[in-house]
Amino acid sequence: MTQPVPHHVLYELGCTEGSPATLRLLARDQDRRRLLLLRAVLDAADTAPADRCPPAARRSLAESWALLEAAERAAPDRAATVRSLLLAPLVGPWAEHALALLTGAGPPDRAATARTLGHLAPLAAAAAVRAGLPFRLRLTATGGALALPTLGALRTAPGTVPVDAHHSGGRLVLRAPDRRTVTVRPQRGHGAWAASPAWRAAHALPPLVPGGHPVPLDDLDPYRVPRHPREPGFTGITDLDDLARKRWGGAWSGTGAALAHGGPHRISEAATLLRCLVPLAPPGGGAGGEPPPGSCSGTRREAFGAVLSSEPPDAAGFAETLVHESQHVKLAALAALTPLHRAGPAPRHFAPWRPDPRPFDGLWHGVYSHLALADWWLRYAQGAPPGPARERAWAEHARRREQVGAALPVLVGSDALTPAGRTLAEGMVTAYTRLTEAEVPAEHLARAVAYVATTRALWIQRHNGMSPS
Repeated sequence: MTQPVPHHVLYELGCTEGSPATLRLLARDQDRRRLLLLRAVLDAADTAPADRCPPAARRSLAESWALLEAAERAAPDRAATVRSLLLAPLVGPWAEHALALLTGAGPPDRAATARTLGHLAPLAAAAAVRAGLPFRLRLTATGGALALPTLGALRTAPGTVPVDAHHSGGRLVLRAPDRRTVTVRPQRGHGAWAASPAWRAAHALPPLVPGGHPVPLDDLDPYRVPRHPREPGFTGITDLDDLARKRWGGAWSGTGAALAHGGPHRISEAATLLRCLVPLAPPGGGAGGEPPPGSCSGTRREAFGAVLSSEPPDAAGFAETLVHESQHVKLAALAALTPLHRAGPAPRHFAPWRPDPRPFDGLWHGVYSHLALADWWLRYAQGAPPGPARERAWAEHARRREQVGAALPVLVGSDALTPAGRTLAEGMVTAYTRLTEAEVPAEHLARAVAYVATTRALWIQRHNGMSPS
């Protein structure tokens, strides 16, 4: 499903920017792919043999989809809300997993398929609640919880637990086998209230820009992290308590202003591309209720619009994470539209921000995100008053700039680039050249140069003299 992308769009994205029209182009294509993926799941369930897809699971999937369609028709003024549930980032990992179970070459697993296909029912129930559509439905909790997107999650006994759901008159009644009944009252926009300790309301952060959409802080969805993370240091899930949510909210309150230091395009791309935040467990230990030191973050190709991150230390750290991860979101979406290179997956390239050799595509992503960070930190430093914040910004800018300078020639000089990739690389060269024309305090630049040189020497030593190409 690749298609030509206009030259000016490729060049603009190569400069790590993106007009509203360009960002909408990426988002529309990803939304179209999501709907096609969901259609593929439905079709695969219809044609899968009974030893791979139990008839009851097939019927349940069809009933859930029918409820979604009814919810969209029931309230035309809320149809966009229903559609946004289907396009939510974390539906993507579920759909890919479901399709793999239905069509995979491995041995059939009827129980896993039934359990996975059943995940669509809570999503349909949430859509019907948001549309104000009455229904009665049997849902299934797994792993001790039943998550209802945008509403919250019901805690249940461990294992597989049936939950009867009845929605009418603006109230959702959930009844588990132990006869415990929880009455949930949806809130406008996001979250739902219930007077029961068994209920955890979904949480969202305020819009980044006036008139924008709240950003879900999703610590409930069962598909929020990869089952088998590919990257080392990618930490697991975490459930946020009230104190942690307040800390996230405190850092978030200054994130928009921090992003804006890097120019209006930085806050625009974050506001357009960011659809949810997934909190990760911190990479280190903390004490005294404070956020632990260190941080990690990432994105997922199959979850367009999701940024996974450990708790940010402050607004500047939050903004840095969003600048970084927004570039991965853009580049992955662009690569789905048109091939950028034909390089193989062999990990053999030196990346000054990683101790391990990187494949060409990994190097490309790293250079692209660090180029945007170097630009953002430069603008931050130029606009900050004298003090520790400005010194930190100069140091970060200088280090990122030198790291990009050490790796960019490998990309630009590669014969694996497609014409689209070549145009993108030209934009990256333009952006990097602009950065090198900025005056940077000599002491920060010297430390950055020494840092990259030392990193290169250690990399060569660690990898037995491998050429740091």
